[in-house]
Amino acid sequence: MTRRTDWADHAYPASPTDLGDGGPGDPDGHGAPRDGDGPSDGARDGGGTRGGGRSRGRRRRGGFGEAAGGQQDSGSPSSSRAEKGEPPADPAERARGICLRLLTGQPRTRKQLADALAKRDIPDEVAEEVLSRFEEVGLINDGAFADAWVESRHHGRGLARRALARELRTKGVDSAVIDEAVGQLDSEQEEETARELVARKLRSTRGLDRDKRLRRLAGMLARKGYPEGMALRVVRQALEEEGEETEDLGLGDF
Repeated sequence: MTRRTDWADHAYPASPTDLGDGGPGDPDGHGAPRDGDGPSDGARDGGGTRGGGRSRGRRRRGGFGEAAGGQQDSGSPSSSRAEKGEPPADPAERARGICLRLLTGQPRTRKQLADALAKRDIPDEVAEEVLSRFEEVGLINDGAFADAWVESRHHGRGLARRALARELRTKGVDSAVIDEAVGQLDSEQEEETARELVARKLRSTRGLDRDKRLRRLAGMLARKGYPEGMALRVVRQALEEEGEETEDLGLGDF
């Protein structure tokens, strides 16, 4: 991989509008409150404003399906479930809306979406059907997700193949897909990134004794998933370039 990119650059193309399952950013599928849900001005102030001041609530104007005085005609067929902030009755429609909303912000794996649907009590058979359809049209693509994740997290955070594989497993990506994605990073590129990480951290360790510098720098690489042998080799070379004696250091000192 030759270009560095942020994770947001890999979001899938914009999805269709959410199908009546609440607005973006509403994880429970409930719509936003409507104007006029609180007590009316007249009910609060006894029929008028208090002391001649401005009323604190907003008066609602009558519209289609409302009786005079702002009272809503609850029997009107034009008042839909979406207007009332209620989720769609059809589980498949709800599932599509949940998935589309979650995919709008960033790509997700099939497992992540399946967990979200289960949490919202979507029946398993409905979830399976909706997720399979999303895969068919390309809105779910675990392979593309894994490729983008590896590129973003390696260049952005300096994570090595081992750490990247661990993160992808927690997101439910299949092992074969993970192996293919992390395989894009070869050992040379991984070691080059390790050297860059050590070079950025090296200055902050100056003034410490050699062994402490070694442990701190090698430990930083280990947390990012670099193999022990590579981490020690990279750190020793960086310390030698600063004039530190490292001939007596071995793997046991890591």
